[in-house]
Amino acid sequence: TSAWIVLTLLLVSVGVNQLAVNAQTERKAYIVYMGAKLKEEHSVESHHLSVLGQVLEGRPQSSASSSHFDLNYSAPVESLIYTYKKSFNGFAAWLTEQESKKVLGAQGVISVFPSRTLKTHTTRSWDFLGLPSTVKRIPEVESNVIIGLIDTGIWPESESFNDNGIGIPPKKWKGICQNITCNNKIIGARFYKGDQDFHSEEERSPRDFEGHGTHTASTAAGREVKNVSYYGFAEGTARGAVPSARIAVYKVCWKKNCLEHDILAAFDDAIADGVDILSVSIGREDIDLADYSESAIAVGAFHAMQHGILTSASAGNRGFLAVTIQSGAPWILTVAASTTDRKFITNITLGNNKTLTGPAINVFPTSEKFYPLVQDEYCEPDEMDQNLTKGNIVLCNQIDLGNDGSGPLVYGAYGTIMIATVGEWDVPYPYPLPASAVTNSDGEYIASYISSTRNATAIIHESEVVYDPSAPSLASITNRGPSILTPAVLKPDISAPGVDILAAWSPKGLVSRSGYDQRSVMYNIVSGTSQACPHAAGAAAYVKTFHPTWSPAAIKSALMTTASPMKTIDEGESEFGYGVGQIDPVKAVNPGLLASKGGEALLNYPSMAAYYEPDSPITAHFPRSVTNVGFANSTYKATISNQPSLNISVTPSVLSFKSLNEKQSFIVNITGGVRQRSGVVTAWLTWSDGTHSVRSPIAALEK
Repeated sequence: TSAWIVLTLLLVSVGVNQLAVNAQTERKAYIVYMGAKLKEEHSVESHHLSVLGQVLEGRPQSSASSSHFDLNYSAPVESLIYTYKKSFNGFAAWLTEQESKKVLGAQGVISVFPSRTLKTHTTRSWDFLGLPSTVKRIPEVESNVIIGLIDTGIWPESESFNDNGIGIPPKKWKGICQNITCNNKIIGARFYKGDQDFHSEEERSPRDFEGHGTHTASTAAGREVKNVSYYGFAEGTARGAVPSARIAVYKVCWKKNCLEHDILAAFDDAIADGVDILSVSIGREDIDLADYSESAIAVGAFHAMQHGILTSASAGNRGFLAVTIQSGAPWILTVAASTTDRKFITNITLGNNKTLTGPAINVFPTSEKFYPLVQDEYCEPDEMDQNLTKGNIVLCNQIDLGNDGSGPLVYGAYGTIMIATVGEWDVPYPYPLPASAVTNSDGEYIASYISSTRNATAIIHESEVVYDPSAPSLASITNRGPSILTPAVLKPDISAPGVDILAAWSPKGLVSRSGYDQRSVMYNIVSGTSQACPHAAGAAAYVKTFHPTWSPAAIKSALMTTASPMKTIDEGESEFGYGVGQIDPVKAVNPGLLASKGGEALLNYPSMAAYYEPDSPITAHFPRSVTNVGFANSTYKATISNQPSLNISVTPSVLSFKSLNEKQSFIVNITGGVRQRSGVVTAWLTWSDGTHSVRSPIAALEK
């Protein structure tokens, strides 16, 4: 018996040792974080390959659990999965445990850690914002808050809008429901089409045939619904910020066209109906040069503000360029889109065993065989060569908002690979067929592979969900400020999750951006400032449940001065891209100080923007007042973040309060030397009493 015990222990020891060896030689995905973005972006990938070249060992045996594609790579270019260079410096690579330890010792490396595959939940955006389902709530007050959405309507049968356990509407409510059946959750539904030009498939009702309005409504105030997903992705419990709040919808958009006269009519009704918060994910595609008095959204939001209603509006989705901001009026909460720590990636394996990674939401299962890979110069439905396309994977030269995979789908392609523009690289989109997107450099590599190989082939893998350590960062699609009409007001105001948001959808709406996509879903993954906007509206509603009497300016101030800093900032980005940072609903309930109370938003804004002439000194003065809503007896001290280019002083630098709602005033003075180059110079003013931190950005921009 003792001999068997000894033998058993020996075998176990050998097995454990073998497992340890396997663990050290098995390649897994690791993230290598190297800090701030390098200035020379074009050389970042070369540097990462150099680091890998110093640590990679031979060709260790890979296990089936490592990945669903071949990992027997030892060359740096084969090991590299993803280069992070747009917002921060780092990379992802297939490494053994031993190699990961070696990388940690390389110059400039801050941390190395395994890339975690998360169990996704559709509530991820609210959890990421620190607003879990278990957070403190006041249900009886929350049910008195009414969020109005001016959008494409709503799909009332969605489980996200059930009224189980919700009582009758508040007495203040004066709205109606037109041609659909409402309940105690959806308490108002109107539709607007002044020209009465209805298409044959359109219904004369607030019913949503697009999906957009249903998505925004459930993001802001949807009920908790378990076991929802997008074709198995992001499975979990869907919910909004305020699940007990009421919803009122105002359908003004038909086939994605939203006429301003309909919009203004919707504002008019919503104000009279008694909504508390308005969410408006609508704007122009080009630069909006119209005066505020000639803009339906600006006019409507101004009157809403005068009636105690805060309007949250999307900043726009054209991205990159300055002075493209939408809905930039000072009385609007203008919302940019930011990322969460959940990221969708799709891998492509070429016939030469090269694997590339790109942003896409590909729900189609990984194929068991390689498909022929071809390149078509044009990928629009009326321009493709069917003889070249049918049954193959097609490389398309360019992807923008109009290239949605329709061409390859119509002409019978098995799948498609899109070369993504820089402005969409961080935004995965769903497609109507197996697809992924690649960078321009990867696209050139694939094109070269096709042209140099007699029978080029590829596999498009089903998407994976990975942890994104760079979040929150600004989504590249977000329009930038400043506002042309009121440049002295820093815009956008704030950022909120707007990438890969899963929420309720209309079964009549398109699942992807392709009009040829015949699939139907009840929950869909969508990205854009349209998704960020209802996050901000929901956060505002959450704050209002604790402070029902606060004005729009007070709620806006609370949201802005308690926002969290962005974790990753591109060198070309600034507060004119992401505002004060990412929204934090829980902190906003107890901000300590309010930058404005009542209707003084124009004169007492929570942020500060100054402008300077090239090669000229910067001089600016910002008088501000704050109201104490923290502790009755409190003392706040001012601190300024380090900014060598600016001399900033605050007078007085200490504010002492003896009672709640007491007001104090101060002046921020800014001077600076001659600026030798154009750009944005930023700093932060923080008032702190030891418990509360009230942050305000200070940005100086060349005229």
